[in-house]
Amino acid sequence: AFRCIARGKVTIVKDRSELHLVKNDDILVTRLTTPDFVVAMKKAAAIVTDLGGITSHAAITSRELKIPCIVGTKNATKVLKQGEMVEVDADQGIIKIL
Repeated sequence: AFRCIARGKVTIVKDRSELHLVKNDDILVTRLTTPDFVVAMKKAAAIVTDLGGITSHAAITSRELKIPCIVGTKNATKVLKQGEMVEVDADQGIIKIL
């Protein structure tokens, strides 16, 4: 959604009650985002979602915040592990486990 590259630690957020887990420069990985997520999105180095498209909340907000975002992965919350170091290449739409 917003093209750029970022590296960081994966923080998987299942729902808004876990937003406090996101620290500065983490990679926020979630099923989808809502307006409640903005406070965590502002801290994140990148956003990765299972659901969504170019007009989704995550995509629009990432463009406003100028942070990399890959939406519609279908299974990022299942493939990526909590605390894992990754590189999010939103130019190519690739998430590389480091």
